[in-house]
Amino acid sequence: MSSAASEFSEQTTAAIARARRHSVGDLLHRTAARYPDRLAVVDSDTRWTFAEFDAAVNRCAAALTDRGLVKGDRLALLSHNCRQFGVLAFATARLGVVLVPVNFMLGPEEIAYILDHSRAAAFVVEDALAETAEKALGHSSAPVRVRGRIGLSGVSAGGDWADVAEWIDGAGNPGEPDVHVGDDDPLRLMYTSGTESRPKGVMLSSRSLITQYLSCIVDGGMTDDDVELHSLPMYHCAQLDCFFSVDVYLGATSIIVPAPDPATLLATIAREKVTKLFCPPTVWISLLRHPDFDSTDLSSLRKGYYGAAAMPVEVLHELSRRLPDVRLWNFYGQTEMSPLATILRPDEQLERAGSAGRASLNVETRVVDDAGVELPPGEVGEIVHRSPHAALGYYDDEEKTAAAFAGGWFHSGDLGVMTPDGYLSVVDRKKDMIKTGGENVASREVEEALYLLDGVAEVAVFGVVHPHWIEAVTAVVVPKQGVTLTEEQVHAHARERLAGYKRPKYVVFTDALPKNPSGKILKRALRDAHADIAAERG
Repeated sequence: MSSAASEFSEQTTAAIARARRHSVGDLLHRTAARYPDRLAVVDSDTRWTFAEFDAAVNRCAAALTDRGLVKGDRLALLSHNCRQFGVLAFATARLGVVLVPVNFMLGPEEIAYILDHSRAAAFVVEDALAETAEKALGHSSAPVRVRGRIGLSGVSAGGDWADVAEWIDGAGNPGEPDVHVGDDDPLRLMYTSGTESRPKGVMLSSRSLITQYLSCIVDGGMTDDDVELHSLPMYHCAQLDCFFSVDVYLGATSIIVPAPDPATLLATIAREKVTKLFCPPTVWISLLRHPDFDSTDLSSLRKGYYGAAAMPVEVLHELSRRLPDVRLWNFYGQTEMSPLATILRPDEQLERAGSAGRASLNVETRVVDDAGVELPPGEVGEIVHRSPHAALGYYDDEEKTAAAFAGGWFHSGDLGVMTPDGYLSVVDRKKDMIKTGGENVASREVEEALYLLDGVAEVAVFGVVHPHWIEAVTAVVVPKQGVTLTEEQVHAHARERLAGYKRPKYVVFTDALPKNPSGKILKRALRDAHADIAAERG
């Protein structure tokens, strides 16, 4: 049988493609048709039904079209979490405009690099970040012709910025834009915050994202009656695409707050009867340590998710004791996987504590050697994936894309080990493996051992340059509130549980660990801060 393209006329082929369309931009419209009056979004005093959310997206898409944006243009978005972020995510998707979420912690020159590299045609910013945005534009040569201001704090943006409220909050509904968006047309350009000097632009399509949504729904136990609290940054694909966009797809309710402040999270769970919450381990720990935790009504909470790092086993046990009715899932992946790759399910949490679980619904995962050959169970190698979740590649970077997809698998850069029945344990990032005295030390193994010391709230382990050992294992420890720990206590504890070469050579105490807005511990910042510790302590 010949291909469909030769079976039918060009006009008929185009009509079939339109009838079969299933892009990210379609999802909200279809949910609004099913559940027009269901509560979709809560953001401060604003409460939108799905019909109202859908109409706001159409108005915004029309406004962007009126300002000259067309399919393939890039729109950079610099903002904390808000309903406007969600509107822009779906409005750009309906137009085939590529959304470029920008980390609001970046400085002007870092933002300018993203604007330039993405060749952004539009730049939308939260009013409180407008000064930083103006400085970024001063460093940039990007062809920005559309500027929008999201009014959250009342701070004057200055300059030539349109009010995004006028794009979103007007009357009427102009209907969906008449733009064909294909399965593999790029819709997102997500800039990674990896170990390299410049971030890479990861291109994601509807096929990448929607197949990932399905994996989240099926393996993550997600349903249309969920009430979810979104507090981690929506510029990161974990909050935006494992959770917020999935809720829109299903018809679940999204409660949006600007940041993962523990007091705000606890109060919001109680007030809105939240059933579902995603936090990295660092935020779950901050909730457990908050003085209001035990006095807050958290009885509505039924589903908990974590990612970005492994949950310390002792914290996992504490969560099971203090939130016995909450089922937990561990999501492991990265931006290039849209981002989900593997899942550890609720009934596996304690039995396989520390595991990243098994490949999710639409993913195949292996552990391979440097030549790309699959390793037998129990051997450490690089984690690779094959899946429609995978990105289209790195924008404007053929060399890095070819390396990442060598052999027809996406190479994660993570080191892992597989059990005979397919459960994955992530050992470390390739670049985070500590090489000391000719031996490899996985920082996570040392961290897990130190978390067993009573009085340790958080710990980060990394390597620093050492004249004799090449790298020395170093631990930065945050004691629990009101607890005093000594270096000798930590060293004595390590001697009981770790081989000599794995024990920390240096121990540092601090009040808090540096983290990005997603809650991931910034080990690079710790390495820089303690780079001279070997010279100082000997």
